[in-house]
Amino acid sequence: MVEGAAVLGALMLDAALGWPEGLYRRIGHPVGAFAQVISGLERRWNREALSFAARRLRGVAAMIVLPVMVGGAAWGVETVAGRFAGSWSWIVIALAAWPALAQRSLYEHVTPVRRALVAGDLPAARKAVGRIVGRDIRELDEAGVARAGIESLAESFCDGVIAPLFWFVVAGLPGLWIYKAINTADSLIGHPEEPLRAYGWAAARIDDLANFVPARLSGVLICLAGAGGWRILWRDHACHASPNAGWSEAAMAGALGLRLAGPVHYDGVRADKPWIGDEGRCADAPAMRKAEGIYLRACLLAWLACALVTGGRAWLG
Repeated sequence: MVEGAAVLGALMLDAALGWPEGLYRRIGHPVGAFAQVISGLERRWNREALSFAARRLRGVAAMIVLPVMVGGAAWGVETVAGRFAGSWSWIVIALAAWPALAQRSLYEHVTPVRRALVAGDLPAARKAVGRIVGRDIRELDEAGVARAGIESLAESFCDGVIAPLFWFVVAGLPGLWIYKAINTADSLIGHPEEPLRAYGWAAARIDDLANFVPARLSGVLICLAGAGGWRILWRDHACHASPNAGWSEAAMAGALGLRLAGPVHYDGVRADKPWIGDEGRCADAPAMRKAEGIYLRACLLAWLACALVTGGRAWLG
């Protein structure tokens, strides 16, 4: 009972409040603390003078130190809450889990892109989408902006919502925060380019493993919420460079009946990514609105799944 209440309590807090700007200004966000630790270790351990193998080994060590630190702290919070709060410990656990979820934040970062497109303000739309994607935005047309926003929404549904939620249900507060630490490390150091190619190898591989099941669940939830997309999900999920991100992106492309991905530019260099989805109408503001609706329904389905899993576990236990 405590477990299910904690999961649903965290989901409700995130949906209602997100991570308020005032709170962020005063205390920051836990992910910021992870970033400081990750960057500090990288500066000390990823030295150019070391061999490739030595840097890779140090990267592995960093991905042991970080989860142990984060998981230990989360286990401590969970244990103390259970000991001193008893049946009310779910409130403490929900509060501690709340910052790790990003349902509202993701939605609030995508909707300004659509609103700018509806207003016919392409420069503002480019600026808004530039906050959530890493590609070059200066030359994006309306379809390119809308496509980038939809792709970000679909991909982030996994690592911002479903993956942390999955690990919260599976392994409690430690599982949730260990996942967030791993995902943050992948974002910061899990790159195939130098000087992070060797050092960030472990972060990238561990993140791939951590997202394996959640990515596939995300694709299924999007197809259920969008009442379609199964054919494209199965056919095109492997078109993405990531072994996991293609699942939710292919599901969204199929549910919307349009193409996502395709060639993009990073730092002025063209990347010829394959298209995902069937050629049809171009992405636009109405397509973004439909994607937002699918996203919200998929989140609700995730709530229902959590309630069923935790409730069933409590009944069996």
